[in-house]
Amino acid sequence: MLAQPITPLSPPPAAAQPAAAPAPQIRYPFKQWQWFTVNNTLSWHQTYYTRTYALDADGQPTPVVVDVGLNRPVFTYQAQIVGPVFNRVWDTPTNGYAEKFKHTIEPVLTIDRTSAVDAFQRVVLFDGIDSYVGGARYTYGLNNRFYAKRKQAPGQPAVATTISDRREGSNDQKDWHFIGHVEMDRGGDTKIYADDVRMYTGEDRAIATGNVLFAQGQNRIAAERAEFNTETRLGTFYNAWGLSTVKAQPQAARPGTIAAPTNVQENVVYFFGEKIEKIGPKKYKITNGGFSTCVQPTPRWDLHAGTVILNVDHYTLLTNAVMTVKGVPMLYLPILYYPTKREDRATGFLIPTYGTSSLRGQALHNAFFWAIDRSQDATIMHDWYSKTGQGVGSEYRYNFGPSASGNFLASMLDEHATTYVLDDGTQTTTSASRSYDIRGSANQILPGNLRAGASVSYFSSIVSSQTFNTNIYDASRNSRSIRGNVAGAWRGYTLNGTLDYLEYFFDPTNSSVSGSWPRIGISRGERPIGDSPLYFSVNGEVARLLRQSKVSTTDATTGATTATDIDTGLGRFDVAPQIRYPFKQWQWFTVNNTLSWHQTYYTRTYALDADGQPTPVVVDVGLNRPVFTYQAQIVGPVFNRVWDTPTNGYAEKFKHTIEPVLTIDRTSAVDAFQRVVLFDGIDSYVGGARYTYGLNNRFYAKRKQAPGQPAVAREIVDVEVSQSYYTNQAQSLIDRQYQTTLLSGNQPNNFSPIALRVRAMPTNEVNATMSAEFDSRYRSLRTISAQGGYSTPILQASLSWSKRAFIAELSDFNNPAFLDQSVNASTNLRTRDNKYGTQYSFTYDVLRGGFTQQSIQGFYNAQCCGLALQYQSFNYGVNSFSPIPADHRFFLSFTLAGLGNFSPMNGALGGVPH
Repeated sequence: MLAQPITPLSPPPAAAQPAAAPAPQIRYPFKQWQWFTVNNTLSWHQTYYTRTYALDADGQPTPVVVDVGLNRPVFTYQAQIVGPVFNRVWDTPTNGYAEKFKHTIEPVLTIDRTSAVDAFQRVVLFDGIDSYVGGARYTYGLNNRFYAKRKQAPGQPAVATTISDRREGSNDQKDWHFIGHVEMDRGGDTKIYADDVRMYTGEDRAIATGNVLFAQGQNRIAAERAEFNTETRLGTFYNAWGLSTVKAQPQAARPGTIAAPTNVQENVVYFFGEKIEKIGPKKYKITNGGFSTCVQPTPRWDLHAGTVILNVDHYTLLTNAVMTVKGVPMLYLPILYYPTKREDRATGFLIPTYGTSSLRGQALHNAFFWAIDRSQDATIMHDWYSKTGQGVGSEYRYNFGPSASGNFLASMLDEHATTYVLDDGTQTTTSASRSYDIRGSANQILPGNLRAGASVSYFSSIVSSQTFNTNIYDASRNSRSIRGNVAGAWRGYTLNGTLDYLEYFFDPTNSSVSGSWPRIGISRGERPIGDSPLYFSVNGEVARLLRQSKVSTTDATTGATTATDIDTGLGRFDVAPQIRYPFKQWQWFTVNNTLSWHQTYYTRTYALDADGQPTPVVVDVGLNRPVFTYQAQIVGPVFNRVWDTPTNGYAEKFKHTIEPVLTIDRTSAVDAFQRVVLFDGIDSYVGGARYTYGLNNRFYAKRKQAPGQPAVAREIVDVEVSQSYYTNQAQSLIDRQYQTTLLSGNQPNNFSPIALRVRAMPTNEVNATMSAEFDSRYRSLRTISAQGGYSTPILQASLSWSKRAFIAELSDFNNPAFLDQSVNASTNLRTRDNKYGTQYSFTYDVLRGGFTQQSIQGFYNAQCCGLALQYQSFNYGVNSFSPIPADHRFFLSFTLAGLGNFSPMNGALGGVPH
């Protein structure tokens, strides 16, 4: 059983999302007899009203509606009885009006029984949900129906208009012979064309020969000869072929969203056979034939079988099926269940994907797709590796609209011991292992104006994670995490609760844990104080902060491994009221003044030695730390200059803005700073003043985005230079404004590094950024990075470069093991119709010389089939956790119309259009 492409999930239509609470219902239909049926329904409505009619002194309802709630349960039972039904038929062949008459008498009875509703008079009536009062209702009646079977036009076959070159009638004009260019209109959208047709009206049967064409809507069957029933429109076609259209259902737009396009793409099924029996409106039995969704003069692929049950808008069953691609047999299947459904997504097996790698050998990736409904699906995956074993996985996706959506993927690798031959001729052996990987995210709206979100990216083995995944991000990922969040807002107040667990691996046995478990924050949004120009806000937080070092040591003599966990986490409570005064009377000079106070309590601190100096040991000794801060953000005076360039081919105007900036941070003294365990900015107050000064140069261009449209001003270049001066040198080691200040090799200094940041976006297609930090003491470059990108509908390219420079006086910069310089590049080129495409990416280690990873991928998609290839090489050397330092991988995937392709769960072939 093959599945159709995995398309994006869509939320249920608006009708499936009632405004009120759902009513559970159980229904039992009794329909064993055609002449007598009973439809039994039992339901329960649990309804809550926020407002009801008020009661007077005597407890009677009044017309006044008040804010008093009401919870109203009600049970209902309904029986819809039809019958016994009486029929009588009269044959009237000589009647001038109809050949037959039929009279039907239908007694009907509907019983509705509702439980008592004591508070009915308090309910404000709107619709049927509110109209339950209790008691029983009996609705009875009698239906008389009359039918007539008659000809649509005198002297011609029933329910048809037939034209031909000539005709012959016999058997009292019950049998007709139509000769030459016969065209039979069977009513509705059905027509039959042939060279010769013999029709037997008394038997509702016809035989057509010579260029037979049966057309029903957009469906076609062509044959040499056909026998069919003129009333049921079913029949048998010999040496025939046909076309049937499967049109995807348009998706209903959700409230508040843009309506879906009305032009929905149609899929056409081409089928053929020695004998085709039309056994239903869209159901065919094919003998010694087959079908394809590749509608061309010569289909590029087809499925041929001894017997085919083709059920359009449902599934197709084939026995002894052979798949051929361009006439070459590719695959034999004793039985095949293929979806030819109306929906875009259908349950079944996906097309397998083949691959190879140095580490795991030959690979075959298989998957089963389960389309649960239009808003849920699941994929069950299996990977087989010739060298190492196998893997299994499952992915579940759901999308219930804005209220709930999620995606979860779990996989497990079961690998046996394997021996490899390295490039130098030596051998290495890997042990048997079993590992798992879990990824996913979810969003959910909760009652009380709350929204929850969660994500997980967790693996059991860092070695398996880095060697199994194919994209550069996952292959180099050294961390696993679990995150959850609940947030809400009410009248200016916000609540934010977070669970955050992050574990970073230095090697397979040593790691560090950080995060918060949990962190709960409450804040009051900024509001003006009366009619004054002052604004007040307050933030509060309670957190259990995680920090743990997991260290494993091996005794060189005994070989025994000892695992040690060092916990330096703590609990923290912080409250921070703030007053802000913005001075913005002049556009060219603004000052934003902020005065705040942090009252912070820590449950644990660093221990003190005999001399009162802090040690690296964290003990259960609390600390209450108050701190006052004042900040002034000064921008200006701002200098502007504008150039009019109406004849310039790029822009009508240019503007240059020079913005001097100065930020003054003044913090009260913090005597116990050295006892504080640092986690984030709340803990980074040491006392003293910090002056951050800089100069921003901004360049604007007023240019047209498209011909015929008015010109729009946009920033095209931004150059920022900044540095900080500290009155307390300890501030230079914890200032998070700069990327390199938190490195262990830094020394206390009154000056921060000099930071340079450049951004450029001269057009919508081109963008570039550059950032660098210079050591102010040794006047040397610390770090520099640059990125650039170019993007059009058919070409996307990016290039980045980063470098950590050598500084002999700083420990983190004079150790070659910590230095790095690399280049990353990626290009993606494809045609507008996605018929051809290629993608190439690489990471080059400039410092050590050599490519860390390279990947090239290409695909070709014809009208109804395609091919995708990917080659990848990894070479991390000593930085890799892989049992062999290099790995080479190859993946191959086929695409067939109506089937799509399948990407393995390790991320291969991710850039191929599905």
